[in-house]
Amino acid sequence: MDFEQRFRVPKRGFRLADRDPADRAGLSKAQGRARRAADIERLAELQDRFYAEGTRGLLVVLQGLDASGKDGTIKHVMSGVNPEGVLVTSFKQPSALELAHDFLWRTELALPARGQIGVFNRSHYEEVLVVRVHPELLANQAIDPARAEDPALWEERFRDIASWERHLTRAGTRVLKFFLHVSKAEQRRRFLARVERPEKNWKFSPADLREHQYWDAYQRAYDAALRATSTRQEPWYVIPADHKWFLRTAVAAIIVQHLSDLDPQYPTPSEEQRREMHEAAALLRAEA
Repeated sequence: MDFEQRFRVPKRGFRLADRDPADRAGLSKAQGRARRAADIERLAELQDRFYAEGTRGLLVVLQGLDASGKDGTIKHVMSGVNPEGVLVTSFKQPSALELAHDFLWRTELALPARGQIGVFNRSHYEEVLVVRVHPELLANQAIDPARAEDPALWEERFRDIASWERHLTRAGTRVLKFFLHVSKAEQRRRFLARVERPEKNWKFSPADLREHQYWDAYQRAYDAALRATSTRQEPWYVIPADHKWFLRTAVAAIIVQHLSDLDPQYPTPSEEQRREMHEAAALLRAEA
């Protein structure tokens, strides 16, 4: 199963409403878990080479509504990698310092270094999602909220985001973007579980329920953002998220496919380095 092609947002003809949040691509739960286990093992190997090579970066963007599975995806997909080579950043409500800069500033600061895999839990896309659904937030950026009615504002932000991501690609960081597509009914079920199950109480926030009421507005905002910013080199993937096991399987498979395409290699020592290693080995053996 080619998850990369199945869930990639195409250049034309995309409608979020056409994507099924419960899609399992014909897999059983057992098949999905087996596929994920193999991919996580492969991911560990590729990440080790990627970190050692140290010449390129990989940015994984996870976007989704509340309870769509972002935290669990990070936990399960990244379970086998070396933490030293992974940088996870969760973007919360912007601080006063962040609001005093342009909307891409705080994400620029969190980019992965060469050799690292960076994971954004939410991202710069909040500026064309949450802010579009709640235009009063524009006032915090010294922008008149009335401008939200002008499509040109959002089109400008889409172009700014696409240009920034293209710059990252040219500078050696591959950008992968995942929208975790959960249904309204499944989100409601997960919210109820946070209330009814004591071990999940800590996850509950009244703000989640308030945002749930804006479901349709968020669907429209995501539809516009995905269509405007999914490109051949910086693609979006709409991942069905009603079944957590399948969500994690698909994300792991796509990340592994991209890392395999990058084909990282362990550095090859120069002749001088080989000579130094042989000399060091000779000294160590002489100690025996």
